[in-house]
Amino acid sequence: MAEFDLVIKGAQVVRPGSEAPELLDVAVSGGKFAAVEANIDAARAAEVVDGTGKHLFPGVVDVHQHWGIYNTLSEDATTESKASAQGGVTSGITYMRTGAYYMNKTGPYNEIFPEVLAATEGRAYTDYAFHIAPIMKEHIDEIPDLIGKFGVPSFKIFMFYGAHGLHGRSANQASFLMLPEDQSYDVAHFEFVMRGIEKARRDPRFAKDKDNISLSLHCETAEIMRAYTKLVEEEGKLTGLEAYSASRPPHSEGLAITIASYLAHETELPNINLLHLTSRKAIEAAMMMQQTFPHINFRREVTVGHLLADFNTAAPGGKVNPPLRSRDDVEALWDHVLAGNFSWVTSDHACCKDEAKFGEPREDVFLQKSGFGGAEYLLPGMISEGRKRGLSYPRIAELVCKNPADRYGLANKGDIVVGYDADFCLLDDTVDYTVRAADSLSVQEYTPFEGFNLTAKVTDTFLRGTGVFRDEKIVGEPVGQYVRRSGAES
Repeated sequence: MAEFDLVIKGAQVVRPGSEAPELLDVAVSGGKFAAVEANIDAARAAEVVDGTGKHLFPGVVDVHQHWGIYNTLSEDATTESKASAQGGVTSGITYMRTGAYYMNKTGPYNEIFPEVLAATEGRAYTDYAFHIAPIMKEHIDEIPDLIGKFGVPSFKIFMFYGAHGLHGRSANQASFLMLPEDQSYDVAHFEFVMRGIEKARRDPRFAKDKDNISLSLHCETAEIMRAYTKLVEEEGKLTGLEAYSASRPPHSEGLAITIASYLAHETELPNINLLHLTSRKAIEAAMMMQQTFPHINFRREVTVGHLLADFNTAAPGGKVNPPLRSRDDVEALWDHVLAGNFSWVTSDHACCKDEAKFGEPREDVFLQKSGFGGAEYLLPGMISEGRKRGLSYPRIAELVCKNPADRYGLANKGDIVVGYDADFCLLDDTVDYTVRAADSLSVQEYTPFEGFNLTAKVTDTFLRGTGVFRDEKIVGEPVGQYVRRSGAES
């Protein structure tokens, strides 16, 4: 009997924290990394994969996805996990909340979350987990159950949802969130969510989970966006994605970041994740808050979409919240990536099919839905653009693999270490090709990256030692599993 189930020979192995890729062989047994060393004898393996000429990265850990927002959760679990695997993603965390979209219902998570798990079980080609948004007052009381019973230690606040719509103007957000008449989704609610999470962090039952219990925030200010949307529409000078950016201006992000950060200070909740910062003003506000509140363990996220596209270069379909910004903002984001000020890079993958995305007339950005897929371009995009800017491969592995796994409690993920889950991908960085939506495994028929030039492509993706994407094709049945990240059974 062979000593190893699988050996990958001759690849340049990229490990977070290392100086540079190393020519090594990697062995897998029982779904775990069993050896990482030079010249492992092929005779010791049941299967040998030739990695010559390729880079072997840890499986990408994409901690900002949205399954089930525009399509059914079950459908997205299959199709969008295929697109994820196409980009080298082996673990994804998707956001879940009550209200319109997603499960299209309200009620306690003790009833709804088992339905979420049932809808995704046995359907995904990647491992997966969930972040939960406490929308109603009652959800705050469920935080201990979400952590201990369901293995969910990460929570989310959408700061603008109380008074501004997902796609733009809205006068009916209470109905959108399916809130009881006597409740509101506002800064006071955000404070009480923070207090509830911090109370759970101090609960002796969750002592070992304490560092993994965190709150993520979508930072935009509803009142600013409402006023600027009216201004932009009345002036009528701007169109398309530039108009949408102006309607949700960067200082709306900066103000929300400041409010969120002070609330974290007030409630003594230290683990705060500032999501998808899109602009110079947003990242500068985040860095200012880090200096102001050094005792807060901030993490700062940027998406690959905001690093690759601006409101002039994106193809149709690039509407997203917060918006794609100016080229100056894109360059500012890259400056901060290179300076080490961003903690990780994600996709914010939200598949929105063509018929759902665009209104009539198709060009009216304010009639379009928000969000687009992008997990398949996360690692290839970071390699293609990052290496031009001097970003090393081990640093990219930190940004898309190790750092997000560590923050969100995905134990044994995000690195190539003996004993860790054998999640990895093989990447060819000698290619040169044009992005076409037709080549994506997502069911989304367009991409804002249409026509972009990339110089890296994932050829193979392995989840716990099982090939799920081989020679640029999905293979086998879904083997992705739900990952508990907290609680007694973790």
